[in-house]
Amino acid sequence: MAVGGLAVAVGWGLLTLGFVAKETRADFVHWTAVCWGLFVVALLLLRRVPARAVTALVLVGAAAVGGASLLSPPNTSTDPARYAWDGIVQTDGVSPYAYTPEAGELRDLRPEWIFPPAAEFTRDDGTIGLRCGQETRQIHRGYDTGTGDVVCTAINRPEVPTIYPPTAELYFWAVRAVVGPDAEFAPLQVLGLVMVLATTAALLVALRRRGLDPRWAALWGWCPLVYSEGVTNSHVDLLGGVLVLAASLLVSTRRRWRGGIALGAAIATKLIPVIAAPALLRRQPHKVIVGAVVTFAVLYVPYVVSTGIAVLGYLPGYLTEEGYEDGSRFALVSAWVPDAWATPVVVLVVGVTGLLVWLKTDPDDPWLGQLVMIGVTLVAVSPRYPWYALLLVPFVAMTGRWEWLAIPVALLVRQFEPGLALQRSSLATAVLVILLVSLWRARPGFADRLLDGFADDARRVRALVPRGGRPSGAATRSADVGRGA
Repeated sequence: MAVGGLAVAVGWGLLTLGFVAKETRADFVHWTAVCWGLFVVALLLLRRVPARAVTALVLVGAAAVGGASLLSPPNTSTDPARYAWDGIVQTDGVSPYAYTPEAGELRDLRPEWIFPPAAEFTRDDGTIGLRCGQETRQIHRGYDTGTGDVVCTAINRPEVPTIYPPTAELYFWAVRAVVGPDAEFAPLQVLGLVMVLATTAALLVALRRRGLDPRWAALWGWCPLVYSEGVTNSHVDLLGGVLVLAASLLVSTRRRWRGGIALGAAIATKLIPVIAAPALLRRQPHKVIVGAVVTFAVLYVPYVVSTGIAVLGYLPGYLTEEGYEDGSRFALVSAWVPDAWATPVVVLVVGVTGLLVWLKTDPDDPWLGQLVMIGVTLVAVSPRYPWYALLLVPFVAMTGRWEWLAIPVALLVRQFEPGLALQRSSLATAVLVILLVSLWRARPGFADRLLDGFADDARRVRALVPRGGRPSGAATRSADVGRGA
């Protein structure tokens, strides 16, 4: 079946292409296109499979593609080296926010697989120099803060402290506490696969319990992005996405305190999961909010106590470096407005979307609201890296809205072909695909339903506006009490 072909294609690419580089970028594009093409074919063929066989086939296919994803070390990102280093220093009792990887104080903790020795070479003038670099992976150059010696490392930005929040750091610590400093990338990859398979199983159960098509679980369980970014490259965004799905499942079954705890842990993994909150807050929002805020704060406490304000890590510098501070990073929005206006426009778009999602989403059925909130944010913010879309894919599966996978595809285009014009056109194409398919899904009566929805929203907003010094809802309740007396 096509999913078997997808597993073979994934394994072949990992074994033959190595780490992405300028020379191999075209090969990576072709390989990625083949994998996504096989994914689409596999989904189409799955529609013909009898319902009784779907669960087993989805799980077996997920395991096959996932197993193939373990066949090489990370091939598009060096982030897992930072994850490993943060875990290693924590097992030695050092806060990951306190020092940079170049710090001389941590010199004795550096394992060779993260900090390979520099290679000597002869300069044109006959002197000996040191060079960092390997054919099979990306190596960065830094300098020991104590000695000034060259430090070669697989960690990107070795001159800055970590950027990751506490849930992520606790995850990194837990892995290294078990496997030690010398195990390389495999532990994180295996845990990534475990999370993917567990999430696939959870989606199958959730879809069946809600009377929905269990085939939709394959939109997650067979998705090439999930395996490339969540398993092979082990991005911690996978953990954040899994926690957001858990929060949504808990809130949808009215376990709001627990849902808030899961949401707080998700936000403390990568911060961006905060955009999942509006879809969960329409009923008894205090439970979700308090649970999330308390969890977030508790997770930060040990690091704040040991490191103080340094727990912010490289986050402010990262936002500036990525162009979010001046608006230049918003690829699609900046095509229509000046860079100086881009940030306010993005804030407005995300804010209005959040308001509408809050007003219209039933927390017992938050899936479409989550899909819209996360998808619109990804398009508006247009991150450089496709792994941010791991937050979106579980809700593609829960809704069956396959067209929203156009967003991760657009972000993949941006990863391999960084030209601004192509970035904008790919994001615009994704938006067009989503709009056209959504209109096709709506079909007859769409305009009437849309107008009715706006009227309902207007009534809800008016109910929140004070009248005569008190909210209209309170006035109505007082009148009812008076009549009852």
